[in-house]
This record gives sequence, structure tokens and C-alpha cells, in this order.
Amino acid sequence: MDRDALKSWLDAYVAAWKSYERDAIAELFSERAEYRYHPDDEPIRGRRAIVESWLADRDEAGTYDGHYEPFAVEGDAAVATGTSTYYEPDGSVQCIYDNCYVMRFDPDGRCREFTEWFRKRPSGQPGTGS
Repeated sequence: MDRDALKSWLDAYVAAWKSYERDAIAELFSERAEYRYHPDDEPIRGRRAIVESWLADRDEAGTYDGHYEPFAVEGDAAVATGTSTYYEPDGSVQCIYDNCYVMRFDPDGRCREFTEWFRKRPSGQPGTGS
């Protein structure tokens, strides 16, 4: 894994989130991947279970966006930071989450361990509206 490969993976992650296409989600993760939505969660284990988890709890189309950038890459380990933004029906910003993703990848560039760390920005912070 290098910074360019991680950036491509992160872009594919956002595209899969926006499309909720089963194959696009599955392509991101190794067969025995572990995914945690929160650091202290018991992991969701296996590509199929991760895909089903994403599909079971969909965000409404057009109400969100994400942008993530590589922060650090060393061997198969990587960290990315960025934001997830959610919008009101009128297009105004509802809320922004600052994210940190901690990941490990297999030799084929598929994620085998993924842990989300995120924090909702308080109201009144830049980009969050009132």
C-alpha cells in the first residue's frame, strides 16, 4: 500500500457508499475482513457480512458526501482523515463528522481491517450552519 493506492481506495470507498452497489462494496474488502464502525465495537467479520451491514443501514441518496485523504501509510497499515457531511433536503448542511480511519490491507489492495473513529462537529463550527 502506498499513498496513491490508498487515495484510490478511499475514492472507491466514497463511490461505493454513494451507490450502495453490492459489488462495489465487496471489492473494497478482503474475504475475511473485519470492520468496526466504532473502535470498541465487536468487528463485523467477513466481506459478505460487511456488505450486508452497509446495505441494511443506508443513508438517503443525495443527503451525504465524504472526502478522505491519506494521512499515513506504512507497509500494509494506513490512516486516513476527512469529513462526512450530511445535508438537509434544501441542500444546507445538517452536520459534519470529522473522521479518522485506521486500516490494514492485503497484498491485493483490499482492506482486511477497518476501524472508524469519528466526531460530530458542534453546531456553529465552520461548515455546520448555525
